[in-house]
Amino acid sequence: MLHGKETPTQRRARYVFVALLFLVLMALAHGAAQLNLMPVRNGIATSINLQRAIFTIWVTIILLTPALAFHVFSRSDASNTYWRAFWTSAYLALLTHFYWAISGVCGGDFALIFDQARQVATKSECIVEAPKPDFLLAAWWGFDVLLAWLLTDNVKWVRVQRGAVHLFAFVMFFGAFVTAERAGIATHLLGIAMTLIVAACLAARVILRESDPKSLMMVLYVKSFELLNLLVPWHKLPTFLGLLNILALREVLHAKNLHDTSGIPVTEPKGVRPTVAFDLCYRAERQEDGQYNDRANPTMGNASLNPDDPFDGSAFTKSNRGARFGRNIPLSEVDPVRDGALLDPSPRLVSNRLLARPGDGSNDYVPVQSLNLLAAAWIQFQVHDWFNHGAPRLITDDPFDVPLPPGDSWPDGKMLVRRTRADPTRKSNDGAGPETFVNAETHWWDGSQIYGDSHQALARLRAKDGDGKLAVDENDLIRLDPDGIEKTGLTANWWLGLSLLHNIFTREHNAICDHLIEAFPEWRRLPDADAQVFRVARLVNGALMAKIHTLDWTPAILQHPAVQIGMNASWWGLLQEPVKKYLGRISANEVFSGIPGSATNHYGADYCLTEEFTAVYRLHPLLPNDIQIVSASDGRRGRVLKFESDDPNDLIIGPNAMRNALRHGSLIDIVYTFGLQMPGAVQLRNFPNWMRRLHRRNGAREEELIDLATVDILRDRERGVPRYNRFRELLHLPRVRSFEQMTTDPELARVLKEVYGHPDKVDLMVGMYAETPPEGFGFSDTAFRVFLLMASRRLKSDRFFTDDYTPAVYTKAGIEWIENNNMSSVLQRHFPELTPVLQRTTNAFAPWPDTAEGGI
Repeated sequence: MLHGKETPTQRRARYVFVALLFLVLMALAHGAAQLNLMPVRNGIATSINLQRAIFTIWVTIILLTPALAFHVFSRSDASNTYWRAFWTSAYLALLTHFYWAISGVCGGDFALIFDQARQVATKSECIVEAPKPDFLLAAWWGFDVLLAWLLTDNVKWVRVQRGAVHLFAFVMFFGAFVTAERAGIATHLLGIAMTLIVAACLAARVILRESDPKSLMMVLYVKSFELLNLLVPWHKLPTFLGLLNILALREVLHAKNLHDTSGIPVTEPKGVRPTVAFDLCYRAERQEDGQYNDRANPTMGNASLNPDDPFDGSAFTKSNRGARFGRNIPLSEVDPVRDGALLDPSPRLVSNRLLARPGDGSNDYVPVQSLNLLAAAWIQFQVHDWFNHGAPRLITDDPFDVPLPPGDSWPDGKMLVRRTRADPTRKSNDGAGPETFVNAETHWWDGSQIYGDSHQALARLRAKDGDGKLAVDENDLIRLDPDGIEKTGLTANWWLGLSLLHNIFTREHNAICDHLIEAFPEWRRLPDADAQVFRVARLVNGALMAKIHTLDWTPAILQHPAVQIGMNASWWGLLQEPVKKYLGRISANEVFSGIPGSATNHYGADYCLTEEFTAVYRLHPLLPNDIQIVSASDGRRGRVLKFESDDPNDLIIGPNAMRNALRHGSLIDIVYTFGLQMPGAVQLRNFPNWMRRLHRRNGAREEELIDLATVDILRDRERGVPRYNRFRELLHLPRVRSFEQMTTDPELARVLKEVYGHPDKVDLMVGMYAETPPEGFGFSDTAFRVFLLMASRRLKSDRFFTDDYTPAVYTKAGIEWIENNNMSSVLQRHFPELTPVLQRTTNAFAPWPDTAEGGI
């Protein structure tokens, strides 16, 4: 049991076993010397004391070999009983060897030990090849033995120096037993055996076990790339080195950029969501509100309490704090005014001069050539699953009064922006720590945008005729509510792209239900058949969406070969898909066998999404100005759909978007249109102008006119997200010293200087848009740092992707559905007419072939 929990009885038994082994070996060593079993060594007669010294050093390496092996397999968070016992007993054997070598052979004459000329002149047996390293090893080894019994192995400096002394001991014994010319055959064999055993253990440890971030090997690995990156950034290295660099960077981010806000005291108990009583069914099913994903901390990652929910605070517990957004920066750095006042410079000025597209025509935006509009819709679809700060405070509740630049044409000459909804678990100005905010959705990657975040929300989405399905109408589309909006989990900021993906994955859920019933017809006879089918279908649909995001969307927007390999490995492992599919997990290390099915790991902080994660996913430039429907059959261009328009004759992509669009094209045409059209590039002066005069809606009801670019800038400042330069520092990137270094466009550099005055005042979003991305990237390297950290954490912290990603929970048929499908196969299943197009496309999120050139 290298990694399992051990009882006190087991621990004592192991210590006794190693102690008895030590005594037996020492008795054999002294007995062999007494019997004079080595009368001659290298042609020279040996004394009894010299034989005692030789045999006891043999005992030392015999005990040291398992000590080294157990250390290789040890973890900083485990008790490591066998290692401690063998390491200590080997040290005692070393001291015994020194006693006989110094006192018995050298007569206690330390001067003789260090004077080899005198040894040779006197023909003394007291030959010590390297006395100084030997005594250094003895002193260091003894110090570490003392630490082993006094301090936990979880202290990083202890762990690192322990690795160093083990490496030193290995090198010393390798030199004395393998490479030394005077060593006999038996000595050589012991040295070779030690080398082979330790090398085999090290290889097995790397391949089969999770890495330990506190080990010497990991520290050296990470530090070497940190030094290399002072000269060369990761994305300019050869592919394999770039991949290793990414993995090293992720280790740094895990260690330094996960900061928990759940420890900030609750000062308003009425705002805490009550914990529901545990039910056995929770072991294998997701809860709509996100509770019991982590059974030890049931409220971790749950959706926050809706201010309208009735709750008297009676169920308040100290651990019930999982709904807050965390941080990727130290809490001491959460300072909204560190680099300027909240309204300095005016967010509207930034919007006008640095974000706005230069005109209002259909072709005034810069497209990104490697993506299609499905990719833009997809990320908003996923963001709606991940985070939602909830409806902002009322416009009458102390809004921001944003200064308007001279000559600004904003209606009424006054721009008021509502503040973010306050954390309901804290009283204002409670002095308990930096201001926190809560997630109105669950933090988990659980498909809440489709299924809702409460039992009540889900109940109105379920089909009434059983079989675990979601409700659809006679046209297999999501039903509409009285306002004409689809009845689905989340409909904020609704438009055609969201409608399309919600409909597709509602259909996918129902297709999975049919597949499960076909695979398990006996389920129909169960009294809870509907619930059983729904439970598994939801898990499968959610995992498939996570897989699509990992293996389809991300490689489409980050087309760097190292990232391509890394994202594929995060799901399948470096051993690749066939090995994972047909042999299963052959390693506990996610690098080799992927994250799904590995052990859950929160990396020392309660799982939650973060404010910085929210900030780097501000990708609104992806959206175009309008969408022209294209016929899938012959490529004919049809009706142009507008996002915003004052012309009553224009077709608006908002409420009723799907039904409006279907009056001018088939559903297949709409899907094809999204596959063909390119989104906008994520860069300065490419923010959609229709978003800068957007009518905020609550369902179909309009609330107020907003400039979303202004709001985006202000939200980062309000929530204490550092500005660009400080953010880069905290994410282990160098500061940008000048505006010319920030962008290669001299005109943009000039405007940046005019707007901000100093590089340290540049907002995070503006800096990321100005930055030249790595080759093949759809967004900046600065944003990639947070993506790299949180992308794997979303999977690794979720037991339904790790410990419980098993056939016992998902069923074998469910696991096979996930493993054998991607975005292309999902589209082909529901729109088989598009199969010829999709078969000619390497990635469903890349631009599709134009059927006007040959039809389908």
